[in-house]
Amino acid sequence: MKVSQIAAKAVVRVFYFLLLMALIPFLQGDNTKLEHLYLMPKNIWSLAFPILLILGFITLLVICSIKKYSKQDLNWLLVINTVVLIAYAVTLYIRIYQLTK
Repeated sequence: MKVSQIAAKAVVRVFYFLLLMALIPFLQGDNTKLEHLYLMPKNIWSLAFPILLILGFITLLVICSIKKYSKQDLNWLLVINTVVLIAYAVTLYIRIYQLTK
């Protein structure tokens, strides 16, 4: 049970760190390339998965925090959800980086 607690806390902290690192270009002040960047999906239903992923992350994070990471199953669900969310965020960041070059 201790391993799931450590894994859940570590993965969430890695996600927060990567999120802060991705915000650095927005905080640097030179936003001329980002002002005219529009991301529109071809189909609005393609946003359903990322929305469910983010809502699942928030829900699992709140539940695990309330229960103080004592439920092993919820911890592993949070780890899997966060890893998939990190993969999705990295691909989105790479796509935005390619559009701004």
